Amino acid sequence: MTVLRIGNASGFYGDRFDAMREMLTGGELDVLTGDYLAELTMLILGRDRLKDPGAGYARTFLRQLEECLGLAHERGVRIVTNAGGLNPAGLADAVRELAGRLGIPARVAHVEGDDLTAAHPGCLAAHAYLGGFGIAACLREGADIVVTGRVTDAALVTGPAAAHFGWGPGDHDRLAGAVVAGHVLECGTQATGGNYSFFRDGDVHRPGFPIAEIEADGTAVITKHPGTGGFVDVGTVTAQLLYETGGARYAGPDVTARLDTVRLTQDGPDRVRVEGVRGEAPPSDLKVGLNRLGGFRNEVTFVLTGLDVDAKAELVRRQMAGALAKTPPAEVRWDLVRTDRPDAATEETASALLRLVVRDPDQETVGRPVSGAAIELALASYPGFHVLAPPGRGAPYGVFEAEYVPRDEVPHTAVLHDGRRVPVAAPDGTRALAPVDAPPLPEALPPGPTRRAPLGLVAGARSGDKGGDANVGVWARTDEGWRWLAHELTADRFRELVPESRTLPVTRHVLPGLRALNFVVEGVLGAGVAAQHRFDPQAKALGEWLRSRHLDLPEALL
Repeated sequence: MTVLRIGNASGFYGDRFDAMREMLTGGELDVLTGDYLAELTMLILGRDRLKDPGAGYARTFLRQLEECLGLAHERGVRIVTNAGGLNPAGLADAVRELAGRLGIPARVAHVEGDDLTAAHPGCLAAHAYLGGFGIAACLREGADIVVTGRVTDAALVTGPAAAHFGWGPGDHDRLAGAVVAGHVLECGTQATGGNYSFFRDGDVHRPGFPIAEIEADGTAVITKHPGTGGFVDVGTVTAQLLYETGGARYAGPDVTARLDTVRLTQDGPDRVRVEGVRGEAPPSDLKVGLNRLGGFRNEVTFVLTGLDVDAKAELVRRQMAGALAKTPPAEVRWDLVRTDRPDAATEETASALLRLVVRDPDQETVGRPVSGAAIELALASYPGFHVLAPPGRGAPYGVFEAEYVPRDEVPHTAVLHDGRRVPVAAPDGTRALAPVDAPPLPEALPPGPTRRAPLGLVAGARSGDKGGDANVGVWARTDEGWRWLAHELTADRFRELVPESRTLPVTRHVLPGLRALNFVVEGVLGAGVAAQHRFDPQAKALGEWLRSRHLDLPEALL
């Protein structure tokens, strides 16, 4: 069978609006996908649904489709998206109404069964991560547009590939290849130079969106439309492969892909071949993402300028202590961020930030008692008193948790364009997850002169969040760099370089085929992104901070 060209036009809810048009007009495509969901998005959609039971899906997709449905129809491009969020049936109906109003024939199907909220009282949203075979069933029956709720991001690719090539649940290696391709595509321009450590290697002013050319055996080539910005090379693909992953076994509902078998080769300008991926039977349970309101938070950031910063910070803490003691919030956190410089040329660079964050189940506790006390200090505290923004009444924050349920508790169902409901069978075989044996490390570099310099001179990194955990993938650009990195950057050295991880579990996973190490730091993000636990709540820049830390680098690598 021919190669299947699958493009991506969205990596998150709020991505570049005109990407759908760009992808439909920029070159040949068979399927166009859009990923709109993240853990935080599910919470946002859950709050939308509280106000309007008919809401719960990504409205941006409808506006994009209004401009582009005719283009997709003319070019014969099928569209697969998880923009259905918490209400895939509602979005499917809205797409049908749109198609009728525009006079464009479109067979619209959707996938459901992921919504387990009713079984989890107190949650705004509880959704199982489904695989791609519901999508495949819709496409095999002739759907032009398939809308899903919470599926794995990679399912947007495995579903069309399974439908096109006739794969079944036992085609583990083929499915694993599609999972890896889907993982590369899912975050859009992160595969084409966006958010890339070595962004200066190409022009990333406006990166194009990625495409996977998938073959019948699961091999894929990652590329982009000709003439679009950004670039695709082994580094950009490596970076995205490491994003939000853990060990060598990357588990999903369709298959467990072995990341330690992936081989990447440059296949021409802006073309990277992904091959050799092995797959195993998936686990017997499905992951369920639970989103609930955790309480209320308030924040005040005091600006401390010039001299005596530590003394000024201590004065504010003592002055606020009385107000906080009257109705004590459940959590009080102070952080002094020393952004100031001595003899600074601007007032801003002469200033440090003292950040107060309070949390409590009761909005009133973190509202006026905190805000009022902070504002009352305006004429009665340290010299130069001001804050970044007026404190508010206290805003709700969310908490993300994950649990696992048996597959037979999740009624995965394809709702076809003609209204027929088709149950999606669970895979015949499953395999419990277990760590892989540690692979042998490369031979260490011979001793030689070193220079104190940033890690980022020889290694790239990409980091992200999974609930309360963060992962940091680090890879070397050369074989010699890998020989040094594999021995130097141990879990203990990582803890030294990232002090906030010193009291947390840190697991190092070794992926020699990618010349990469993947570190998982448990609990560093607290209750997840919506809880705003740390300065960088999704750990997006944690890898870049690590690259900026200084080590003794072999001069042979510099």
